[in-house]
Amino acid sequence: MAKVGVIFGTDTGSTRRVAKSIAKSIGSQADKPVNIRNAGVEDLLTYDVLILGTPTYGEGELPGKSTGNQTESWEEFLPKLKGHSFEGKKVALYGLGNQKSYSSNFASALRDIYDAFTECGAEIIGDRWDASGYKFKFSKAIMDDQFVGLVLDEENQKELTEERLALWLKGIDQAWS
Repeated sequence: MAKVGVIFGTDTGSTRRVAKSIAKSIGSQADKPVNIRNAGVEDLLTYDVLILGTPTYGEGELPGKSTGNQTESWEEFLPKLKGHSFEGKKVALYGLGNQKSYSSNFASALRDIYDAFTECGAEIIGDRWDASGYKFKFSKAIMDDQFVGLVLDEENQKELTEERLALWLKGIDQAWS
């Protein structure tokens, strides 16, 4: 059985709430969710499967001190990955965004995490999430007309979160089953 880590970056709590739902759905194989500000690269390397979550700030930015977070987050963490290998690790991504207020950069920060872990040799799973059902102008998180991970809009489509999350987890659960 694979060891699953659920890691998130947030300053407001929405991404943390989703992380808790994910861990609860997975059950005993998932450790308690951890905020990225409390984790190091070596901590992430102890897991077979990582589920990583991020909100998108402002103009498509990762959360971090430059975006007004009180503590460090993904912005400060991703540069620490340089020189580390995540080969043999499976990584699934989820991102939160607001498709009405930030339509021109909807969930774009998800792509930064995708690129960083891909460059480290991780196998990205759950990375073909259908972009239909969302209304936005642009997202860096789109590749080949699909998101690079699960995208949730807790502001405008909260009623779809539970269903989307269950469907996405069903599609990646073979990674830890």
